[in-house]
Parts: sequence; C-alpha cells; structure tokens
Amino acid sequence: MDFGIAGKRALVTGTGKGIGYGIAKALASEGAKVAVISRNEIHLQELMQTMGGTEKGHYAFAADLTEKDAPTNIIKNMSQEFGNIDILVNNLGSTLEITDPFCCLDDWYRVYRMNLEVAIESTNAVLPYMRARGWGRIINISSTAGMENNGPIPYCSMKAALIAYSHSLGRVLAKEGIVLSCVLPGAIFTEGGYWDKALVEKPEHVEKYLQDRCPSGTFGEIDDIGSMVAFLASDLAKFCQGAIIPVDGGQSRHYFVKP
Repeated sequence: MDFGIAGKRALVTGTGKGIGYGIAKALASEGAKVAVISRNEIHLQELMQTMGGTEKGHYAFAADLTEKDAPTNIIKNMSQEFGNIDILVNNLGSTLEITDPFCCLDDWYRVYRMNLEVAIESTNAVLPYMRARGWGRIINISSTAGMENNGPIPYCSMKAALIAYSHSLGRVLAKEGIVLSCVLPGAIFTEGGYWDKALVEKPEHVEKYLQDRCPSGTFGEIDDIGSMVAFLASDLAKFCQGAIIPVDGGQSRHYFVKP
C-alpha cells in the first residue's frame, strides 16, 4: 500500500539499532526523506547506507539528545540543512539499567529525561513548522510497560506519562491538521536486545514468557512497529488524534479477561 508520504521529511530519534532503525527504514521505503539521530555514528552510517544515503535525501546526525537543549538546537539547525520536519517519531527510550524502585532523584531524572522530556522538547521544537503548514504527524513510541507493571518502576512510570501526554496533546492538536499518536510495542525481538540476550542467558524464562504471555507463541519483529508507524505518518491516519495503539500480539495483561 502506498501511504502517500513520499517526499515528506521525517525525523526519527534513537535510530542506532532496534525499533528506531526499523522505523527509519520503513519510512524511507515509503519514499520519505528521513533524518536519523543516534549517539553511535557507525550505526548511523550503516543505516544511511541501507536507506540509500544522502543521494535519496536522507540525513544523519550523531548526538546525545539527553544533553541540555540538544533536541531544540539540533532541530533548529536541521531545518537549514535538511528542511522542516513533517513527521516526528519520538523513539528514544531506555531503562538505563536503573531498576531500584527506591533509586535517588538524580536517577529518576535521568530516566525522565530519556523517556519523556526529550520527546516533549522535540515535539515543541517541530510544532511551529507543522502549525504553519497545517499538517504534521507526531508518533511517540512508548511501551506496554506504561500500562502495567512490566519493567523497572522509573521506566514504567515515564512510559505511562508519555502515553498520557500523547492522548491529551493529541486532542489539543486535533483541529490544527496535526495528528499525534502513540505506539506501545510489546515483546519485540531485536538483535542484541533484551530478548536476544535472554535466549542465551535464560532460555527457560523466554520459553515460559512466550507460552504464558504471547498468544502467537512468538516475538514481534521490528517491521511490525515500522509498518504501524508508517501508517500513522500518513493521511490514512487523519482520524487517529491521540490514539494509543498497542502492537504486542495480544500479550498485555491489561487486556486480559479473567473468568
């Protein structure tokens, strides 16, 4: 299906590997010109080569978006070199391996900055351009962990806040031609990711998880997320303001019906 986003300028954060990498490829395959940001320059160059590089109008920038004012400054400078952003995908996120529910406030802030504040700052930076044109798409990548206790408490809390922010701001922007939505990935297999490592370190845990939590008995793939994001970036999603969409193969407990 042609999603009609050829020539649109998209920015995807957290694209070094995994889901962000897949999202960038999905948008590029639809003809969008994609700007990708990651701290890892080697991964960025690999992704650029896969997408067709600058010859196809793509753009790469190596940076740490959690640094103070980084999203604002990068997007401002990018508008001169790459152009104004039509589609923003806020994919940056991590537990930062902070698992202590009683961690210090500095650790809470680090998780907040990574999973919520950067998305808000990036959104604020692109909104003036989208409003001026009366068209825009913002897709936030949260997690099913934001709907249930399925991970470290600081991480779950920030992903829950991102969901609430997305639903609320999506309503506010609804009359401006800007569609803001939120995707909640479930157990997605990524090379070098949590489940890849778990298959080696604790295969019995993986087997039980797939049996108990995943109706299909399999993990999702990054293409499952990329395809959903490409749809939400298109005009076909014009009635998805504030939509919260799990892409989890039915694994989430919050949808389970108890007999």
